[in-house]
Amino acid sequence: MTAYSYLAALVLAVVTPLCGTAAIIGSLFDKTGNGPHRAARLWARALLRASMVRVHVVGAENLEPGGTYVFAANHSSAYDILALLAHLPVQFRWLAKEELFRIPFFGRAMRAVGYIPINRSNPREGVKSLERAAERIRAGVSVIIFPEGTRTRDGVIQDFKRGGFTLATRSERPIVPVSISGAHRVLATKTLALHPGPIRIVIDRPISTAGLDREAQYRLVDQVRQVVIANHDPDFGAVRTSKGASDA
Repeated sequence: MTAYSYLAALVLAVVTPLCGTAAIIGSLFDKTGNGPHRAARLWARALLRASMVRVHVVGAENLEPGGTYVFAANHSSAYDILALLAHLPVQFRWLAKEELFRIPFFGRAMRAVGYIPINRSNPREGVKSLERAAERIRAGVSVIIFPEGTRTRDGVIQDFKRGGFTLATRSERPIVPVSISGAHRVLATKTLALHPGPIRIVIDRPISTAGLDREAQYRLVDQVRQVVIANHDPDFGAVRTSKGASDA
């Protein structure tokens, strides 16, 4: 762990109960979850500030105010979650594995914000979870998916799994490719060594999913992945030597 890791852990210990309590109390008066989501956004911004991480957003103008989307982003670090939560300029909800909702206090705060539980241990229940999530999307709730299914250790974008894309096609809402660069340099997976630095989020143009046949749905997965790769900069945030070579 670095000194920045300890500072971030201290801030995490302080702001989590404060923002979690605010979200739970707020949910009693705001059934939409929008108010509690703002508390979660403050939580993420506090952690980013404590970690000395700057987030740059490109392409926010591609989103229509009040639009409903399924965002598909690459995933290489826990700081992807913080960066999106703090700086994606729309109200959205996470899909999260059902086990997280059983954690005392934390799970209740997640429900207060309106995050959507997904059963990953039982295929039949998993399908039902996705259908419930699709219903939420059709009702006007934007969500974020990480199609790689797990965090990558080196930031290289892996193959996309099709499961999350069914949310967009079933709800016939546009899917938005989102590319995150630099997060794995801030905090790589399976380590607690935090390194302050920049993160860049590129929001591409929404892709329509209305009326797609099965073959087109399969092509959609690769289409979104290629856009995410095109907007991703694997060298973003790398430390440069005086000769211009990367140390990272």
